[in-house]
Amino acid sequence: MADKTYNVLFICTGNSARSILAEGLLNHLGGGRFKAYSAGSHPTGIVNPFALRELQKFGIPADGFRSKSWDEFSRDEAPLLDFVFTVCNKAAGEVCPVWPGQPMTAHWGVADPAAIEGTDEHRQHAIREAALTLRRRIELLLSLPITKLDTVALQTAVRDIGQQ
Repeated sequence: MADKTYNVLFICTGNSARSILAEGLLNHLGGGRFKAYSAGSHPTGIVNPFALRELQKFGIPADGFRSKSWDEFSRDEAPLLDFVFTVCNKAAGEVCPVWPGQPMTAHWGVADPAAIEGTDEHRQHAIREAALTLRRRIELLLSLPITKLDTVALQTAVRDIGQQ
């Protein structure tokens, strides 16, 4: 299992900012051990430009991201998911599709930076705070000895990360 690539889906309602940030950060930091995706229960169809700008500040190319429905990941041809994380409270309370592969799930709620109004500086700052929170959680995920933990311990660990 040491060579396994873990598929991770980050879910938010609109799939415009938080889940996009998480997808980009995990793919960047995961060193090929993880393949991250993002989706929304009610996607906006637009990726937040402040989120893309923040990814670029982390050295992550901002092209290729799109706002999409979580339905894409419940289809037969979808990648088998190992983990599904909700990153907003609204999506966490919704009834999710049945995910192929029976992944571990956890809620990693982050305040909605896209809801911030004001100057571009205020809005970018809110995105930055969300990105830093997600980065810390992703780093904790990356530090877990996944292959050495039993299912219960791993489930507990990924849920605990959301409380950080």
